[in-house]
Amino acid sequence: MSRAVLIQSLVIYLLLLKTITMSEEELLSVDYEVYGRVQGVFFRKHTQSEGKKLGLVGWVQNTRAGTVQGQLQGPALKVRKMQEWLRTTGSPQSRISKAEFNNEKTIDKLDFKDFRVVH
Repeated sequence: MSRAVLIQSLVIYLLLLKTITMSEEELLSVDYEVYGRVQGVFFRKHTQSEGKKLGLVGWVQNTRAGTVQGQLQGPALKVRKMQEWLRTTGSPQSRISKAEFNNEKTIDKLDFKDFRVVH
């Protein structure tokens, strides 16, 4: 097993462990930025669709730097699933090189009513 695969597996394990220790009803908010070939490939639309499918709220937008960024909010387990989707799947034509997640925090209530594409 390569070092990169081992590190990725460890990160996923730690995220799952953290999720297991959280209440399923606990709400999380997390900011994200996705790098790679993520503009001009319907990435925002697919992100919105996946977020809605998981019952999450938040937003997604392109950046001038060629990345896609946004914020996710919802039940911890569903936020974790969306983070994995952003890290590994994206839209069919996208090529994700990395995804970063910052400002993770528990929240008492959702700040958004739906999941929007911001222009």
